[in-house]
Amino acid sequence: MTKIIPRHIAIIMDGNGRWAKQRGLPRIKGHEKGADAVRECVEGCGELKVEYLTLYAFSAENWQRPKGEVFALMRLLEKFLKDKTPELVEKNVRLQAIGRLTDLPDNC
Repeated sequence: MTKIIPRHIAIIMDGNGRWAKQRGLPRIKGHEKGADAVRECVEGCGELKVEYLTLYAFSAENWQRPKGEVFALMRLLEKFLKDKTPELVEKNVRLQAIGRLTDLPDNC
């Protein structure tokens, strides 16, 4: 049987905080689990030769969250980029950020 692989997969990252709350965990634990899921998704898309993966990860409304939570989210983004960029470059993956990037910390 022939497998049909989509050319483009788009994911809206939502519900990490609710996931953590349902388990009695701090919200950041939900975001960390979400980051783990992104890693798995990126790897899976690479293995399947999906051409485009779009992740909607942070909206303008997210800036209204508590400062500690926003800081932790930016740290997760920074860690992901630091850890994965060399591997993504090696695999000819192009990373393109869109949106109001001037609000992001310089290290992101």
